[in-house]
Amino acid sequence: MTPDTIFRIYSMSKPITSAAIMMLIDDGKLKLNDPVAKYIPAFAKTRVGIDGTEGNGQPTLRLEPQDRPITIRDLLLHTSGITYGFYGADPARQRYSELDLVVEDWNNAEFADRVAKLPLAEQPGTLWDYGHSTDVLGRVVEVVSGQSLYQFEKQRLLDPLGMGDTSFYVTDKAKWPRIAQPMPDDRLIAPFVPITDPTKVRRWESGGGGMVSTIGDYAKFCQMMLNGGALAGRRYLRAKTVATMVTDHIGPGSGIKRDFYYFPGDGFGFGYGFAVRTKLLANKAGPLGEYRWDGVGGTFFWVDPKDDMFVIFMAQTPSERGRIQSDLRQLIYDALRK
Repeated sequence: MTPDTIFRIYSMSKPITSAAIMMLIDDGKLKLNDPVAKYIPAFAKTRVGIDGTEGNGQPTLRLEPQDRPITIRDLLLHTSGITYGFYGADPARQRYSELDLVVEDWNNAEFADRVAKLPLAEQPGTLWDYGHSTDVLGRVVEVVSGQSLYQFEKQRLLDPLGMGDTSFYVTDKAKWPRIAQPMPDDRLIAPFVPITDPTKVRRWESGGGGMVSTIGDYAKFCQMMLNGGALAGRRYLRAKTVATMVTDHIGPGSGIKRDFYYFPGDGFGFGYGFAVRTKLLANKAGPLGEYRWDGVGGTFFWVDPKDDMFVIFMAQTPSERGRIQSDLRQLIYDALRK
């Protein structure tokens, strides 16, 4: 490992895409409560799938209209009803497994239209359900900006921050030796789903899980967030916008339930792209107000405004990230208390 080693950061792409969306909101080009169908018309026809069984035990699917349209805010919060298909065995997630991302090579527009044809797993605004919501946000960025997702992020965020090794693919062959590789027996991010190869360029730019980065690059993004949206004399997000992003919006009174796979975990709510700590727990060190996320390939980070610090861990070990994150967190806060 070297300071410029390149890692697949998977879902640590989500905070970057969420920041891009919030930049457009700061620009006045879209609003949190805008219907997604305003930018991707196919979502006007999306239905909610209600699964059941017939008397003979055969599964049934009833399609119902949305009680209200999916909004940009729903996509940011993962309350859109859009899920993932690579975990869980319920019928809704099995339908999302039809998005064969290994075989197909959609661009962002084609991918979003394909997602819109699948029944939602539940009504918008009712349940935190982890899924392709941030990928759809990536397409919204393209529609609103008139650029590809990467072009917009590169121009407005990555280049100005100095994040020169953060992208969706590693196209420069001179950089290929710098790509971190997992151990031979630790190469699955889900059952039968191998870790991706960032040297194989595809059309899809997954705002939810497709980026690569270095620890130095991602540190600049975290420092900008910790600073309230500014770095080195340049403002990227309004301070009020950052405060909104790192506030829990799905807690008591929101009407939003938490599904069985509630990845933020106990003691955390969710903001616009980040899990946000709302409760102190004896078995999980850290203060109220910290915000974080991780990637299935073995990377994670958290930002701790109370202690004026952030922590980034980069590795390519899908199977060990949970254990390492817990142990590292405990080590750091034990050291701070001494």
